[in-house]
Amino acid sequence: MTKRVGVEVCAAIAEAVKLADVDVVAAYPITPQTHIIERLADLVVNGELQAAYIPVESEHSAMSACLGSAAVGARTFTATAGQGLELMHEVLYVASSMRLPMVMVVANRALSAPLCIWGDHSDAMAVRDTGWIQIFVENGQQAVDNVLCGFRIAEDQRVLLPVMVHADGFHLTHMVEPVVLPEQEEVSKYLPPYRYPFPLDPNKPVTMGAFGPPHIYTETKRAQYEHFKSVKEVVKESWKEFGKRFGRYYSPVEGYRNEDANVLLFTVGSYSETAMDAIDRVRAAGKKVGLLRLRLWRPFPFEEIREAAGGADTLIVLDRSLAIGGMGGPVCADIRLALDNGKNKTEVVGFVGGLGGRDISVSGFEEIIDRGIELAKKSNRDEFEFYGVRE
Repeated sequence: MTKRVGVEVCAAIAEAVKLADVDVVAAYPITPQTHIIERLADLVVNGELQAAYIPVESEHSAMSACLGSAAVGARTFTATAGQGLELMHEVLYVASSMRLPMVMVVANRALSAPLCIWGDHSDAMAVRDTGWIQIFVENGQQAVDNVLCGFRIAEDQRVLLPVMVHADGFHLTHMVEPVVLPEQEEVSKYLPPYRYPFPLDPNKPVTMGAFGPPHIYTETKRAQYEHFKSVKEVVKESWKEFGKRFGRYYSPVEGYRNEDANVLLFTVGSYSETAMDAIDRVRAAGKKVGLLRLRLWRPFPFEEIREAAGGADTLIVLDRSLAIGGMGGPVCADIRLALDNGKNKTEVVGFVGGLGGRDISVSGFEEIIDRGIELAKKSNRDEFEFYGVRE
């Protein structure tokens, strides 16, 4: 029987990892993801999860250990946050380029300096081009579901790539929420035993990824790029199958009261649920405003965004990270590209806010909507504004 429990989201993520029946957990503690791996350590010690638990000396070592376990065909999990993700940075490229399936939960945290342990999306944006499939979640249920979906996607023989699941630090990870934990039998049907097709074998030694001189390097990167584009359909297929089994459906871009909207707000992560309340308020005031939420960050859903946003007059994008020296927020930049850099009729307005974990209230989102509509009338397509900066 399916269980609905009140649980801290970090602990719920650990339970999802247990349901996935992982073989290896290699991790190093860092706020705000430490509760995930602490709970997994308890599950292993108590015999509830039959897995190798590798305590390492750094996040760089954690990801390196994951490379080894994935390369021999073990179902592999890790978790990190902020500076820990940055310490892993160089190894992330190896996991994706070598096509080593694994799942990592990132409890999103602001990057130093100044030192900040609270959540924004600067760490996620710093690793956007590493070749990992990347999914954002908004609540505990979505975190549980997409850990399971992450393994299904990563291990699909048409994919064989690592997956990141992004969950906002503190605003999500440390909240106690009602979560449905599916039965092990049902999860095992959705996520069958893992069979990696190219496991390292000491009886058949090979060298992999050791050296790529100029006359082959570009071709390997081109092949990686083309393959990565193709996996989006498998991601959608995996979500559809999950929905059929468990009744909860996901898609690359998800809407809320957006069907007849001529103004759309675009958000990423846990703040999206606060934004929904703001949409309800402005709808009650008679304004045709809707919400789009990004679920799949990489590969970026260009076509789905064109379909969802192309008919709106105004699209107001909130980024929770800052591209210093660029055009404000990374998400807004990709959306402008998706909408043909202004060739589409939709006016795209960018805001950067919620940095370092600063809250944006329901009334704050109402202010963003009103200011976005005002800026759209001026057709300043290439500009953005900070939201919530104290004068």
